[in-house]
Amino acid sequence: MMNGVVSIRNKNGEEKVKIERPGGSSSPIWSIAWNPSKDEHNDILAVADWGQKLSFYQLSGNQSNKGKTLTYDPCCVSYFSKGEYIVMGGSDRQASLYTKDGVLLGTIGEQNAWVSTCRVKPDSNFVVLGCQDGTIVCYQLIFSTVHGLYKDRYAYRENMTDVIVQHLITEQKARIKCHELVKKIAIYRNRLAIQLPEKIHIYELESDDTSDMHYRSKERIYRKFECNLLVVCSQHIIVCQEKRLQCLSFTGSKEKEWVMESLIRYIKVIGGPPAREGLLVGLKNGAILKIFVDNPLPITLLKLSASVRCLDMSASRNKLAVVDEQNTLLVYDINSKELLFQEPNANSVAWNTQCEDMLCFSGNGYLNIKASNFPVHQQKMKGFVVGYNGSKIFCLHVYSMSAVDVPQSAPMYQYLERKMFKEAYQIACLGVTDSDWRDLATEALEGLDFDTAKKAFIRIRDLRYLELINSIEERKKRGENDNELFLADVCAYQGKFHEAAKLYKHTGHESRALSMYTDLRMFDYAKEFVGATDPKSSRILMTKQADWAKSSKEPRAAAEMYLSAGEHLKAIDIIGEHGWADMLIDIARKLDKAEREPLAKCAFHFKRLKHHGYASETYSKMGDLKALVHLHVETRHWEEAFSLVEKHPQFKYDVFVPYAQWLAENDRFEEAQKAFHKAGRQNEAVKVLEQLTHNAVVENRFNDAGYYYWMLSMQCLDIVRENEEQRDEMLKKFERFQHLAELYHVYRSIQRYTDEPFSSHMPETLFNICRFLLNNLTKDVPPGISKVNTLYALAKQSQRLGAYKLARYSYEKLQELHIPSRFQESIELGSLTIRSKPFHDSEDLIEGMMCYRCSTHNPLLNNQGSVCINCRQPFIYSASSYEVLPLVQFYLEEGISDEEALSLIDLEAPHTNQNDAQLQDKDNGQLQALRIGDGLDDEEEDPFTAKMSFEQGGTNFVPVKVSRSVLRSMSRRDVLIKRWPRPLKWEYFRSLLPDVSITMCPTCFKMFHSEDYELLVLQHNCCPYCRRPIDEPN
Repeated sequence: MMNGVVSIRNKNGEEKVKIERPGGSSSPIWSIAWNPSKDEHNDILAVADWGQKLSFYQLSGNQSNKGKTLTYDPCCVSYFSKGEYIVMGGSDRQASLYTKDGVLLGTIGEQNAWVSTCRVKPDSNFVVLGCQDGTIVCYQLIFSTVHGLYKDRYAYRENMTDVIVQHLITEQKARIKCHELVKKIAIYRNRLAIQLPEKIHIYELESDDTSDMHYRSKERIYRKFECNLLVVCSQHIIVCQEKRLQCLSFTGSKEKEWVMESLIRYIKVIGGPPAREGLLVGLKNGAILKIFVDNPLPITLLKLSASVRCLDMSASRNKLAVVDEQNTLLVYDINSKELLFQEPNANSVAWNTQCEDMLCFSGNGYLNIKASNFPVHQQKMKGFVVGYNGSKIFCLHVYSMSAVDVPQSAPMYQYLERKMFKEAYQIACLGVTDSDWRDLATEALEGLDFDTAKKAFIRIRDLRYLELINSIEERKKRGENDNELFLADVCAYQGKFHEAAKLYKHTGHESRALSMYTDLRMFDYAKEFVGATDPKSSRILMTKQADWAKSSKEPRAAAEMYLSAGEHLKAIDIIGEHGWADMLIDIARKLDKAEREPLAKCAFHFKRLKHHGYASETYSKMGDLKALVHLHVETRHWEEAFSLVEKHPQFKYDVFVPYAQWLAENDRFEEAQKAFHKAGRQNEAVKVLEQLTHNAVVENRFNDAGYYYWMLSMQCLDIVRENEEQRDEMLKKFERFQHLAELYHVYRSIQRYTDEPFSSHMPETLFNICRFLLNNLTKDVPPGISKVNTLYALAKQSQRLGAYKLARYSYEKLQELHIPSRFQESIELGSLTIRSKPFHDSEDLIEGMMCYRCSTHNPLLNNQGSVCINCRQPFIYSASSYEVLPLVQFYLEEGISDEEALSLIDLEAPHTNQNDAQLQDKDNGQLQALRIGDGLDDEEEDPFTAKMSFEQGGTNFVPVKVSRSVLRSMSRRDVLIKRWPRPLKWEYFRSLLPDVSITMCPTCFKMFHSEDYELLVLQHNCCPYCRRPIDEPN
């Protein structure tokens, strides 16, 4: 309003914000405009008043900046484009362009009258002015590009007053606000020069880091320059004014000046030492000059017929690329001035800074890449090429600079086509894909350029090919130089197997081809390669095929192939592992018996698979009897083992020892003892029996203990027969074991009587057993036998049978012993009750103890043992009832052998009248013998009647000795003979009561009443003493 107030209202006219301005009515507002920019955070209102001031307000009414003072009265204000600039006119009769912050940029156009209004065409760069005199003028505003480029740093103007420095590789940007119109920009290495209307501002990087984007002010030159081009060096500013070049220091002093013969069209810093940089200058008349900052004389490089539009020099400064006015690219050799090549349709050009022979140029919407003299590679691209670094091309399109990644595949392949591997590698280093690297490596390898191939394979980390190259290099060092062989290895690695095979064959290395095919499991190709002419190679091939089948888990096929190749052992191993017994026995039957190793493997697998029959058949075929014996033993086929031992006794030890051990492990100790005995392992047999005996005694199995002692005694005889050195010791043991066997045998009945509620024995039998045991326990009592039990049983049976004196003696003896509590009461009661009985024994019992030699009645208990108290003749007991048998033992005279005696007894000669019998006493040291002479007094008299005739009162036993005539007089049925095995002598017994039937066991030689023996044998099916089966032959 005219009073300087701004009123902001809504569409209904209601006031929302009222802005009171300090000038009041002295600053009437003539024009306002809202900023259309959508990038602003707040709505900005530009206010122009005739207080000659431009102000900016936010919607809230707050002033956004201080505003700008004008030199005229503004009549109109309008935002240009999208709010980036302001167009304003008034009493100064011209339209001016400002930034959105109010910084004056320049005049659009001068008029003859005040500019009363200005309008901007939306979304365009057209401005229309209306003047006070009625004039309407339309202007088009064109903004020139102000920028500079050095390698990967690009600086350009933004919003006319700001400079943006962009790192084209990292995409980092730095903004430098100048607050004035930026007219020119130059950049070089770490320097940046910005020309403003009244000065030149020089900046430098804060550090030497290539990625650093922080610039700081270095120098300012406060002078107004009118120039076409601006270039900055490390220590100088180069100002171009049409034909003139001026070199200024950073302080603004002019150091050098060069005046050209024509207008300068293009200038570029091509590098060099600090303060000695070189410049490349192109003139309108076609001349191309090189100027050094420290040299006042320019150097003419070339003279073209057309004006120069763009210039660039290669990295090594040997080549020069020029784009002329006719859009033709010309490339010259600087040294020889020779035109190397030319290309049409170019508007800009740039050499690759990392590769001497590569350049790119743009034109007609295409990017063109050229390597050396190869054809141009094209791809679509808009804009101008301004730089080429490695694989990145810097392209300026309108106002934006971009870095385009261009794979260098095309030029690389061009080099590869000509087998230029090293040059191709240099191109690839600029940037190609992994597949391109692989192609380069492969081509170089096939071209036998191992150095380049190695570098390329290192890039793609292909260790397999690197190993190949290393091996080839090692072979070269050793003197190998056959390139065809190397090429064959390369082809094999590349999968070109047939080509590799041909090369191997050509170089005389057929075995390598064969190995290659077999390693790859290409057995069909390998067979074709070998053909049918080489049976050895065919067999090797078949073996390898079988190896592969085995590793690929096709065992049956592998086994069949091994068999075809004659590799029986490997086939047998596979078949055995999988348990194919049928296949295995077929192989075993087809093999010759001389092929022992394969047959042995077959047998081993049969044994492992528990096919005893097949294993036995295989060992039999081999004739390996020892292995066959071990097989039978390991598989517990004892019958077959025994039958084999019968035919081959040398394996007796190999069979019976394991058999005995197996029996012992299965608690069949008696059979084990017999097996040890058969094997000739007497010591083991004795140990087993001793252990069995000990266990039987500990477990109160006295019947078994007696049996085992009897077996031990017989074992002692076997040892004596095998080893005479142990004769005396073993015979003593024999007698002791025989004695212990009888004691334990009889004690079993006493133990059963005392421990069990019922007894199968008659009282008389128990009475006899107890007396027999006590008569034989005159010395030490063997383990397990209880004297208490024996005396207790004797006391009870004596009392029952009327032997009261013996019962009283038994009870008295019991009082001297430690009595178990279970017998205590019974014994005390018996001791009392026996006192009421007579103090003598029954006459019938005493008569039963008559000696059949001297007819003496013996006491029921005899502390001298089981012998007659008168004649010392040992009593012979029945092994069942333990009654005294009517037998007398007699001995043969010296010189009469057992066989002769047996034949004489068997004769049974009739009695004849001969000379009188003569009784002669013969003193043989300690032994006194009764000798029955050849003559007899009476043909009726029996020679054994002489047994009554011996020296009464003698302390030594006098045995009965008989002559041949007496033997002839004996009846065979009256004589019993114990036919002991050697070294024992036979024992002869004469029955004095022929009517009493006596039976002797042919194994243990124990005597029984025949009726008792028959009953016991029927009960037990064997001898009750030695357990000899009834069906076993004598």
